[in-house]
Amino acid sequence: MPWLLPCQVSSSPSQRECERTAFSFYCAVRERLPVWMLEDMRRMEVFGWEDGPRAFLPSEALLYALVHDHQSYARFLLSEHLVDALRPRRCSLCRRSATPHLAVAVRYDRVPILGLMLAAVKERPPQDFLDRRGGCSHVADAGKTAVQLAVELSRPDCLLLLLVHGAPPCGLDAALQRLVASDSIDRRSAQRCLDLLLLFLPEPPAERRLRDQSHLWQSLLGNDVFSWLCGLAPPPLLLQALRCLARSGPDQITALPDFLQLHTWQ
Repeated sequence: MPWLLPCQVSSSPSQRECERTAFSFYCAVRERLPVWMLEDMRRMEVFGWEDGPRAFLPSEALLYALVHDHQSYARFLLSEHLVDALRPRRCSLCRRSATPHLAVAVRYDRVPILGLMLAAVKERPPQDFLDRRGGCSHVADAGKTAVQLAVELSRPDCLLLLLVHGAPPCGLDAALQRLVASDSIDRRSAQRCLDLLLLFLPEPPAERRLRDQSHLWQSLLGNDVFSWLCGLAPPPLLLQALRCLARSGPDQITALPDFLQLHTWQ
């Protein structure tokens, strides 16, 4: 994986052995071996050569669990090594913070593990955890929060979890553009992401630029939402009711019957 193994040619037998051992651990997580076996492998002090032998870090192990959707291993790491498991890792090239765990969960659409992480830090979230941005320029998600990434990738289930747990509802412009750019297959997910952002925005900015293409936006958003975003009218009554319901938990929204789902306010 790029965050563990630098792109370089090994120059010594010890380096090559570290690479082989690290890849074995990667394969073991991919095969979803039992947690006790993975922990035995993780603690082996043969994974590093730059700073001498060291064990595989819980934060690195959690990234592998995210990529391969090993939910039981992720649950163990979060319960036994919460702070260390969620500690921002460093890019091996520039030594800056790279992609946060929340962003990885969103990119791979790991909704159950994302829920585990958010539940684990519900009482005392680490500083800037929910709006942490990737600072490394070597990854595609640099400078983006998990919410922004969920909007750009049209991950409504991930977005709802993040918003319910207090992540800032940023990315309205990206959600609007995503709705326009989406084809008929992806438009439902893009629409749902936009709807969720609208539920959690304290006060949406007056999007006066929407008036320049009023016919397009009215057809996509509905007249009531369009007028609200343009600052011409209050929010629809159903939207106001759903805003209160959404803040009580993700299950409250997803369990609604179809005639009360988000699209019905338009």
